[in-house]
Amino acid sequence: MSQPVLTVRGLCKRFPAGGDRFVNAVNHVDLSIARGETLGMVGESGSGKSTLGRVILRLSEPTRGSIEFDGQDITKMPKGRVRPLRRDMQMVFQDPWSALNPRMRIRDLIGEPLKLHMRLSRSERDDRIEALARRVNLSNAYLNRTPANLSGGQLQRVCIARAIATEPKLIVLDEPTSSLDLSVRAGILELLNEICRESRAALLFISHDLGTVRMISDRIAVLYLGEVVEQGRAEALFENPSHPYTQALLSAHLPADPMVKVNRHVLEGEVPSPIALPSGCKFHTRCPVAIDRCRSDVPEVHQVPTGQHARCLRIPDGGNIYHRKQTA
Repeated sequence: MSQPVLTVRGLCKRFPAGGDRFVNAVNHVDLSIARGETLGMVGESGSGKSTLGRVILRLSEPTRGSIEFDGQDITKMPKGRVRPLRRDMQMVFQDPWSALNPRMRIRDLIGEPLKLHMRLSRSERDDRIEALARRVNLSNAYLNRTPANLSGGQLQRVCIARAIATEPKLIVLDEPTSSLDLSVRAGILELLNEICRESRAALLFISHDLGTVRMISDRIAVLYLGEVVEQGRAEALFENPSHPYTQALLSAHLPADPMVKVNRHVLEGEVPSPIALPSGCKFHTRCPVAIDRCRSDVPEVHQVPTGQHARCLRIPDGGNIYHRKQTA
């Protein structure tokens, strides 16, 4: 693997919740993304995926831990020094309608990062805007329109054009296809794959759609209560999930073939409050294979034979695999 563009160690983010209480949104996350690699991030709603993406880009300040981007520690870097790095770190948000100024023309929206971060003449900028529009499969006819005159898929292409305009080294994509229908979603994913191959940018792809994540990702990180519980190569993780939470999450994904038997793993209970995290393993309150030690001991990260790294006390004794009944 090439040198990581992004390395995160022990990253935490807490939000005040009144008095001496805090919302523990991100908890001791370690991850890295190499040049040209796509890391998919999955987890239930409220697991901290979007918060982690924003903290990595310093759109929200970290509480603890370190963020190293392109060889520089940017964790506590003053905002004035972070601003020039914005050219190399971009984000595509979930909702293109709220991410774009409705009063601006598409031409000006795509050109805004060029104006902010690159020294180009007016004619050079116009040429670059038109080239970016073609790159995301938008004709020049759309450039003089406003966002209200474009569809959701077209607007997301505008957002992608803005994100790649400055040729960044890292792009964080926060649920970029969740508001789009299936046919449009496929086109956006194909476009992202092409851009990743061509630009060799590192992508952090955040989504709750497991099929989409499997299609686009080289590696996958699974979050539960703001903590990475399993991480590994996409195919290995989908074929042989090691953490009980990963097993439950993947069992909820419906295969395309309705005749395929599905191993159902239904979790009981509610997700604990991030204000009062459980002791020991954070998943023990819902885990079907939990033992007494899981309630008190903080699990270490173990590597499994298929290559993933999972945070589970039951891995050494083989009790981490929950045997589920098959259903048609």
